[in-house]
Amino acid sequence: MSVLEQLQTLARRQSARIAVKAMGRIVFIHPAEIIAIEAKGNHVLLHRTASSHLLRESISTMENWLAPHGFVRIHRSVLVTAAFVEEIQPWSTGEYVLRIRGGREYTVTRMHKQNLHRLAESWIGTHGFSPTKVNALDPNR
Repeated sequence: MSVLEQLQTLARRQSARIAVKAMGRIVFIHPAEIIAIEAKGNHVLLHRTASSHLLRESISTMENWLAPHGFVRIHRSVLVTAAFVEEIQPWSTGEYVLRIRGGREYTVTRMHKQNLHRLAESWIGTHGFSPTKVNALDPNR
């Protein structure tokens, strides 16, 4: 991909907004404002720092739209924005607890733990973290 094409792609991502119909109005939200997205039946709940919005959309569709903006699937019903993740703690069950800015916690299931490597560009002090290693983040291994 040429430099020009990369710049054009970056510009489209930065100007992308999501239109959300809320209370009879259409609200435009930049993906960087969204902390997490949770599936709620046939809907998804977009969590922002100050508000939330319920949309009639599938979590899979939201994942496809928002993956280029740093969203990572950590559970069959949860997407988080990598920029808001503050901490990951391993559980003895092979699952992890992920804490985002503001203190909210989500469970990272074993099926989605391979996505954890997308949360950071570099992993320091993890002894060669590999998403294929079952206990890679477990300090007791």
